[in-house]
Amino acid sequence: MTHIELDGIGKSFGAVEIFKGLNLSIEQGEFIVLVGPSGCGKSTLLRLIAGLEDITAGNLSIDGKRVNTVPAKHRDIAMVFQSYALYPHMTVAENMSFALKLSGVKKSERMVRAERAAEILGLVHLLKRLPRELSGGQRQRVAMGRAIVRDPQAFLFDEPLSNLDAKLRHKMRGEIRKLHQSLGRTTIYVTHDQVEAMTMADRIVVLDAGRIQQVGTPRQLFDDPDSRFVASFIGTPEINLFDGRVEGERIVLENGHLMEGRPGSALDGQAVTVGFRPQHLSIGQGGLPAEVILVETTGEGEELTLRLKDGVEIVADLSSRSGLSEKTSTTVGLGDEKAFVFDRETGERLR
Repeated sequence: MTHIELDGIGKSFGAVEIFKGLNLSIEQGEFIVLVGPSGCGKSTLLRLIAGLEDITAGNLSIDGKRVNTVPAKHRDIAMVFQSYALYPHMTVAENMSFALKLSGVKKSERMVRAERAAEILGLVHLLKRLPRELSGGQRQRVAMGRAIVRDPQAFLFDEPLSNLDAKLRHKMRGEIRKLHQSLGRTTIYVTHDQVEAMTMADRIVVLDAGRIQQVGTPRQLFDDPDSRFVASFIGTPEINLFDGRVEGERIVLENGHLMEGRPGSALDGQAVTVGFRPQHLSIGQGGLPAEVILVETTGEGEELTLRLKDGVEIVADLSSRSGLSEKTSTTVGLGDEKAFVFDRETGERLR
């Protein structure tokens, strides 16, 4: 297993700065997921670790050894790409063992290692097939098998499931997680899908504009976000946000809702934004008048989109069915005790 340390990492493409002074410690055997909006730098960061991009500043260490100038092929890291990158004229077995062939491994050993990887991934019956004869999920498993046969110290995944349909993505998430548990290798996984991050990660690294916004377990990021950005990015459906102002010991929201006992007279007059998780809202038990404008069934539960008196729309995520229909009136409780309060200008969490 491998420990990876990023110390003051910087990366620029010409005059365009992607990272500056980025620090991150990845423990041995961890499953780390990098998430963030498109263009935030997560794939570039993965390529820096892999050795596919040069580091502009700072130090990258693997097991205590500085590897800034060590070629990718000598870092003992295997990368799985979004595009699969399979050779169309080679069989599954040949695709999985090709890197070993280039390394001079004997054919008998290559086949043994390819068959071992195929057993782990359920590909034994497909070893003689060509990529065009495989489904998308099978091709992705072949790409993973190609990484496994190398027996690397760490795996890097760059949005490997984005080309699959929703049902197959769900299945493959479980397979990748089980693979990690079985092999115990340090794994860094890039995705734009925060559901993947929440269900797969030991820890999540939230990136925005080339900077780490917060690092923590899925539960920590959901329950205790450091900023409005993290609170908005982590969690499905997205958090409901309202602007307001501190007046003594209470917050007055622009929709007229009063939050008593928050956040203290020291912030009197502070412009704030208050966030309410959809999972914490209550329906029909008092609160703000609202009209139901959309009901979406999610199995045993529902997602309700409601319009408040001032025209603002919010979403409630219910664990059971409400019995409400569209265009009916109800009330919505915002769950004040679990609300997050952010500085309106900086987005920093106040409490």
